[in-house]
Amino acid sequence: MSVVELLQQNERKDLLRFITAGSVDDGKSTLIGRLLYESNCIFEDQLDSVQKASGRRGSFHDELDLSLLTDGLKAEREQGITIDVAYRYFSTPGRKFIVADTPGHEQYTRNMATGASTASLMVILVDASQGVLVQSKRHAFIASLLGIQHVVVTVNKMDLVDYRQEVFEEIRQDFSDYAAKLDVRDLTFIPVSALEGENIISHSPKMPWYSGTTLMNYLQTVHIASDANLIDLRFPVQMVQRLDDTTRAYLGTVASGVMRPGQEVLVMPTGTRSRIARLIGPDGDLDEAYPPLACSVVLEDQVDVSRGNLIVHSHNLPHVGNTVEAMLVWMSEEPMQPGRNYVLKHTTRTMGATISALRYRMNVETLHRQDGDQLELNEIGRVVVDVSQPLMYDAYANNRTTGGFILIDRVTNNTVAAGMILERDPNELLDSGEHHVQQPRSEHVHTSLVSPGDRAQRLGHQACTVWLTGLVGSGKTTTAYSLEKRLFDQDVSCCVLNGANLRLGLSRELSFSAEDRYEQARRAAEIAKTLNEAGLVVICDFTSPYAKDRDAVRQIVGDDRFVEIHVDAPLEVCRQRAPEDVYGQADRGEICVFPGVTAPYEAPAEPALRLPTAEIPVDECVERLVALLVRQGVLAS
Repeated sequence: MSVVELLQQNERKDLLRFITAGSVDDGKSTLIGRLLYESNCIFEDQLDSVQKASGRRGSFHDELDLSLLTDGLKAEREQGITIDVAYRYFSTPGRKFIVADTPGHEQYTRNMATGASTASLMVILVDASQGVLVQSKRHAFIASLLGIQHVVVTVNKMDLVDYRQEVFEEIRQDFSDYAAKLDVRDLTFIPVSALEGENIISHSPKMPWYSGTTLMNYLQTVHIASDANLIDLRFPVQMVQRLDDTTRAYLGTVASGVMRPGQEVLVMPTGTRSRIARLIGPDGDLDEAYPPLACSVVLEDQVDVSRGNLIVHSHNLPHVGNTVEAMLVWMSEEPMQPGRNYVLKHTTRTMGATISALRYRMNVETLHRQDGDQLELNEIGRVVVDVSQPLMYDAYANNRTTGGFILIDRVTNNTVAAGMILERDPNELLDSGEHHVQQPRSEHVHTSLVSPGDRAQRLGHQACTVWLTGLVGSGKTTTAYSLEKRLFDQDVSCCVLNGANLRLGLSRELSFSAEDRYEQARRAAEIAKTLNEAGLVVICDFTSPYAKDRDAVRQIVGDDRFVEIHVDAPLEVCRQRAPEDVYGQADRGEICVFPGVTAPYEAPAEPALRLPTAEIPVDECVERLVALLVRQGVLAS
């Protein structure tokens, strides 16, 4: 075989990035050294250097100290521990490998998290003579947190326990009980002796009771191709390059999904639509691009694209919002404190960020949640992060690139934390209340001295919330203010809450993403509830396209006071009525999330009243609304 053929064959091999982790002196560096040595992946000068260093270290029986192949720092060799993350490269006939040897001491957990951030597989070493230690559990938890789906627990130093099966089984049971609480898809246990080379490359005759795979065989055969997200196209733009006077190429790395020429795509945050004209790789044009390929994208149209933009499928959009919930690994000597400003680095963008709340800290040994007001070095907790610009993100579990971020200290420019964005459950937010202020909540409910009955008697009517929902242009706003004028003329204390007006003040930081629409509805519901308690009829004019959001409003206001009205008009009528060509902007992709066009609208299944505004005039709509309020006892007949 020629050199060229050999290089081409090597290029076609797939690549596995894995990491070793465990407690101090569990044998991680020795294990990697054994893999390199047994795979004939050590150069002669490296071997000579290790032989000399082994002599100075006083290795047993004048044997090679294989840990020195990865413990490259002078301080590491002197102390016999791993401090920094050491990366080594080797290959076998079937696969290429990049292995990260990470520190075992708790003091260097941040280094271990850094090494694990790009790994597909983690090898956790457990000392057979020590059993499962807290640090081993910590690393398993971080593996789960970082989305590593394949975990191999190598029970090392079996030679120290005479290769007894019962020791291995006890450790396997102990670790399995802990891992059952984690999100790990593939968990494998292998008894080994890295020092003696047992069950590393070939099966050990000293452990005939073990019939499973060897470590090297597992590494060569574990299936990782399905781990990549090939569904959700995400291409963060890193750089813009001119190919000629009229053509621009957008450079970056495919984070997920598959890109092909001719595909319709959307550029965020502008919402501009176009199609992919060309994909250019290091060796010329490509038929397709997939993660983690770095390439250039040329679009058919001359559109405004810059660094920090995100190219996605036009019908598969990420979340957009100014607030995210995340699990945070704190990496700074200075404790994390809510309210302090940091710089957030997300894909190819940087922006200001504030940790507005610490929900809880994690006890990695028990996986119990603990209260606290700050995170110390190497602690892990769930936080709420507010950012200065709308963030385009996915949950980390779905996309490690668009779901991960780091926080940087503004003064020292040091990385202080790594974050993994979570899917934020609106019901959880509803239960937990407002999250921007971390203050102890009083469980005591303060009650007015004026009863609802006294207010109704004084005002001459009951309180209620009339919630008008419908597409943009359906006539909600016109109907709301016409109803207000009619009720006011009848001496009814009332007011209108208009969605657009709230976005000018109370909700000015909210986007139109699904979760921010929920937050907009929640805030309006809390205001309406307070005004209802003052005796007013509150008329709410909100698109509120999601049924679950309206159900949440009903829970806040109270079922007895909530009146849901569907202001119904055909989409074509709404297009004609809507101001400022907003439907045209949505059609052109200039507005990313628009109910009825690029996002769903879930009409009420059983509204209290349906108003077909394309068929009846606004005066008739108001008459029907007043008649409904009379029938429900809100207004006197």
